[in-house]
Amino acid sequence: MASSKHATAEGGRDVMRLKLGAVSSQIEIIPCKICGDKSSGIHYGVITCEGCKGFFRRSQQSNAAYSCPRQKNCLIDRTSRNRCQHCRLQKCLAVGMSRDAVKFGRMSKKQRDSLYAEVQKHRLQQQQRDHQQQPGEAEPLTPTYGLTTNGLTELHDDLSGYMNGHTPDGTKPDSGVSSFYLDIQPSPDQSGLDINGIKPEPICDFTPGSGFFPYCSFTNGETSPTVSMAELEHLAQNISKSHMETCQYLREELQQMTWQAFLQEEVESYQNKPREVMWQLCAIKITEAIQYVVEFAKRIDGFMELCQNDQIVLLKAGSLEVVFVRMCRAFDPQNNTVYFDGKYAGTDVFKSLGCDDLISSVFEFGKNLCSMHLSEDEIALFSAFVLMSADRSWLQEKVKVEKLQQKIQLALQHVLQKNHREDGILTKLICKVSTLRALCSRHTEKLTAFKAIYPDIVRAHFPPLYKELFGSDFEQSMPVDG
Repeated sequence: MASSKHATAEGGRDVMRLKLGAVSSQIEIIPCKICGDKSSGIHYGVITCEGCKGFFRRSQQSNAAYSCPRQKNCLIDRTSRNRCQHCRLQKCLAVGMSRDAVKFGRMSKKQRDSLYAEVQKHRLQQQQRDHQQQPGEAEPLTPTYGLTTNGLTELHDDLSGYMNGHTPDGTKPDSGVSSFYLDIQPSPDQSGLDINGIKPEPICDFTPGSGFFPYCSFTNGETSPTVSMAELEHLAQNISKSHMETCQYLREELQQMTWQAFLQEEVESYQNKPREVMWQLCAIKITEAIQYVVEFAKRIDGFMELCQNDQIVLLKAGSLEVVFVRMCRAFDPQNNTVYFDGKYAGTDVFKSLGCDDLISSVFEFGKNLCSMHLSEDEIALFSAFVLMSADRSWLQEKVKVEKLQQKIQLALQHVLQKNHREDGILTKLICKVSTLRALCSRHTEKLTAFKAIYPDIVRAHFPPLYKELFGSDFEQSMPVDG
């Protein structure tokens, strides 16, 4: 009798262990409670992603006292979570994150049952979405991708008037190039730096004949910048700060996740996805990255002073180039993998796209840029230099853009010298621009070929911002620069 009771008790514990194991392995179906990104388990008592777990750990280790530059009510989601540490930490605490939180296996039965019910709810929602999806149809998009001044995940109609040739205030737009999903209204707290507090220094002569500026061709001598070292330092700080505030992931987070590579069965799952589904997934990921680039541009001193036509031209032509530059932060050269969809992926993950040559070239570019061991401020300034390219077609105030790009190049050279980088590194960086242009041109070619086969998929399921940047209207009106 006793042995029977013992067997029953053991059996009950086995069932409980199985149930706990099943739930813990399925927790990742529940999004991060802080930012909504893909979760990786229960951390400090709350279901979170790796990024928010690391952020909370660092905040507790350093006992950091963060401040909010706005009204202490910032939206915290996966696209804006790095913009305000104060509000992110407050949200962590509000949902219950704590260093003293109990482990999953030590939760009370009530807590475990509640968690199990939430997992089941998310699984049911997933099954309903899968059931509603037609066979062969691309997965529907949950968010609508656009840009607003308040956040980066909701569409806004501030620029809808441009579709009809009028600005929201009823005036005519100042350009022939319009944009519906590119919201380029100013961002709050653009730099946080007090330029008036910088003491004036001797003016430096950076005319073409001075030899300091050997890499840009000038359309006329009047565009040659005359810049003080204080201005260069301020611009470098502004661009570096803007870069750090608009990166999807901190470098430390990415480095900590390099061990999380896709397993073989996961790789095969991506390889078995229909081509159109994988294209849509990549379009979403590219769009997410571009949203950060747009926000980065808006915070660069001088960008918002350009006419609206030129802002749109620069973003349409250069945003993907900057995404490729930023990719080096998320690239693991030892394993030849890049962070994608929650883990590190090799080229084989992208097999079903049917773009092996393009993917190989993108990986090769990431590896080469990684080998230069650029610091964050160097990546920031090179990104800004790439974005503010004065040789883009359809610019209305070319000289103004050229002056801004020249100042950025001077700031980049200043930082490289300050960081004691080797001679010739600036030349190497600028030579990368032609590679970036070639990559983006090939991306456009591949998209055009895909769109010819799957026009309905692109029209109905690709993010609006992606279509605006790379759609046929853009190709016809603004050819890719050589």
